[in-house]
Amino acid sequence: MEKIIWKAALLGLAAFLFAGLLMHGQSTAPPAAMVEKANLRNVRYCEILVEKRHGLSAAAGMYSTLGLNDCPASKWDALNADKLKNELQATTVILDGPRYFTMDRNALANPRNVATFDGLEARLVAQLEIKAKQNRTPYTENTVERESRYVYEPGNNVYELLAPKGRVYIMQSYSQEIDKNLNDEGLLTLAYRLKLPNGWEYRVQKAEKELVVQSAGGKAQVLQDDLGNSYQLMR
Repeated sequence: MEKIIWKAALLGLAAFLFAGLLMHGQSTAPPAAMVEKANLRNVRYCEILVEKRHGLSAAAGMYSTLGLNDCPASKWDALNADKLKNELQATTVILDGPRYFTMDRNALANPRNVATFDGLEARLVAQLEIKAKQNRTPYTENTVERESRYVYEPGNNVYELLAPKGRVYIMQSYSQEIDKNLNDEGLLTLAYRLKLPNGWEYRVQKAEKELVVQSAGGKAQVLQDDLGNSYQLMR
């Protein structure tokens, strides 16, 4: 069954440039069309991805429990991906979570409809375009269609993946799908656990000024590490 793609030091110059972004990120209010939520760091949520195929390609709706509930364990653990796939007449259903945010505030444009998955409410927040013959591979970029703005407040930790060619990814959430005991304290020593590709580095820094990570042109480049933690490309 085809699944959704998720998705060693970097040159000193890239590290220097990103440090500058952390220090000089500007604080601006989100556009009027975006709905912002605050106090999100370590807030629990879950995602459900529903893929429907169209010829050689497919689209997947990404549903999130954020703002509706904290993804109660009793309801989440009762969900069955194969049962949901049959009920929704989908190609694939992926249950992704529970997750915990690592940003402090976020804003999304055009909140969409709420669906109920066997008693668990979740809102459609993004669409993914999925090509044929893809696997759920760590450290592989995927394009998510969404207008988003993530804010990391001064003095708080920012968890980064530094990739070749100066690409910097900022962690947006950590996952307990693989490691059920992972928490924010565990993120401090994640560099010793991740199986990073050659030329990649994991790093933790404190934001000296407000750091804003946002999508460009309605699209965000995201990936996951081998523990399922999610990151977005810093532009």
